[in-house]
Amino acid sequence: MKGVILAGGTGSRLFPLTHVTNKHLLPVYDRPMIYWSIETLRDAGLTDLMIVSGREHAGHFLSLLGSGKELGVKLTYEIQEEAGGIAQALALAKDFFGSDPVVVMLGDNFLERSVRDPILEFMQKPEGAKVFLSEVDHPEWYGIAKLKGDTITEIIEKPQRSKAPTKLAVIGLYLYDNEVFDRVKALKPSARGELEITDVNNAYIKTGSMQHTVLEGWWADAGESFEMYLRAQNLAAIKSKSQERKRKVSLAAVRKLAELETAISR
Repeated sequence: MKGVILAGGTGSRLFPLTHVTNKHLLPVYDRPMIYWSIETLRDAGLTDLMIVSGREHAGHFLSLLGSGKELGVKLTYEIQEEAGGIAQALALAKDFFGSDPVVVMLGDNFLERSVRDPILEFMQKPEGAKVFLSEVDHPEWYGIAKLKGDTITEIIEKPQRSKAPTKLAVIGLYLYDNEVFDRVKALKPSARGELEITDVNNAYIKTGSMQHTVLEGWWADAGESFEMYLRAQNLAAIKSKSQERKRKVSLAAVRKLAELETAISR
């Protein structure tokens, strides 16, 4: 299965850290930020991945990641010539996906738990779109889902805190059928001159073809602010240490099993 990780943008919210590098190359605990999104998709069964980045730091991604072999994936690269929005970056992956369903992840997003099951479920019948929701303390920072029962009726981009219909933010992980590229093509630039992913999602909502999953566990958008970057660092440390403990337990179990088999064979 294929996926695309969007790793462009200017990273202005993390300036001056991003003065000389792309934010997705910044460290988050014990590895570069981009590693986390690659691992999320890989662990969900997506091993054929495209990285979309800006021209200025494209070579840095290639130097760091290479073919992707060391991370257990196959990587392809595409350059976004200018910051034109998430939807514009997605459009660059049209030939990469061909007629396949589309999985998009933003390279600065962190998830505590696996999303393998909802992704596989969508892939079995890739019709319409699916977004993932997570409850947040600052709805004014994100695209927020307006719900009627269990149906998303609209996604409102960065509402005033007092007017936010819920605290459920649409995170940077999106699943689409292959018609998404036609929907992107039909978009008009927003007031800030970009093609907005929220407009793509609202187009699916208007046709009644939007699904959603509320995430279990935490989510962090490391590129939103220094506050969120620090949160991502702390959460990543917890997750990494938990993974290491599980590896040690698993290794100990394998060694114990080997000892038992040796004893039995004597």
